[in-house]
Amino acid sequence: MKPSITLEQWQALLAVVDAGGYAAAAEALGKSQSSISYAVGKLESVLNVRVFQIEGRRAVLTEAGKVLYQRARTLVEEAGMIEELAAQYAAGEQVEVKIAVDTIFPEWLILNALQEFSDNYPQCRLEVLETVLSGTDEALLRREVDIAICSRIPTGFHGSPLMQIRFVAVAHPDHPLHQQDSPLSYQQLRRHRQLVVRDSGSRRLDSGWLQAQHRLTFSNMQTSIAAATQGLGFAWFPEEKIRQHLDSGLLKPLQLTEGQSRMVDMHLVYSQADYAGPTVRALGATLSQKTRQCCPDVAI
Repeated sequence: MKPSITLEQWQALLAVVDAGGYAAAAEALGKSQSSISYAVGKLESVLNVRVFQIEGRRAVLTEAGKVLYQRARTLVEEAGMIEELAAQYAAGEQVEVKIAVDTIFPEWLILNALQEFSDNYPQCRLEVLETVLSGTDEALLRREVDIAICSRIPTGFHGSPLMQIRFVAVAHPDHPLHQQDSPLSYQQLRRHRQLVVRDSGSRRLDSGWLQAQHRLTFSNMQTSIAAATQGLGFAWFPEEKIRQHLDSGLLKPLQLTEGQSRMVDMHLVYSQADYAGPTVRALGATLSQKTRQCCPDVAI
């Protein structure tokens, strides 16, 4: 069925609601107030439904208007994304790609993939946002990035399995926890300082924190690892990140009754999967391929 309402009319409706009135909507769209009023009136007439009702001096959405507003928002946004996708194909190459990477992902692996991608797309600018926990979720939800590598898939998104990362509970060999003769319980761990990396998002999630009596929080994982090597506390770290410290003896795995290690699944997520351009898709393919090549034992 051929649509009876134009995108311009739906945009007028959105602008009236978002701007808070016809005059403000006209200013926001660079049109006359009469043209905005006509567009909304035409929309109501053609659809035979009231979108606004007058309450005092204000025009507020009717129940039908609320539903149409939400659907119109999706329609206009998708129309914009279609045009953006077409522009990318017309240009042949996206000028800039932004990627969010959870800091638990191996640096050498992401750099390896970015190097190969840059060789194939030398004109494309890359921006890497290093995130922790919900910081990756928020980057996707706010459309701040084109693609993300994360351990959590936000609601409304779909991810492709990438690899598993093994976390290990460790402390410096001289730490009091290593002086116990028998495996440690979580209750014993809680009596000691736990090292934690702060969530980079606004929700400040405490993934892995045992509610220990003492906690030392860092915004950078490398600093947290350095603190552990100096005996400032215990922590669960990605095994790949501390392999050198384990081999050198600066860190030693804790003997626990349970939970000595845990596996975390990493996923590749597009912020706009249906409208990801060829360059973004190429980066995603490179990341997946490099993971399978370099980490076949943990690739999923």
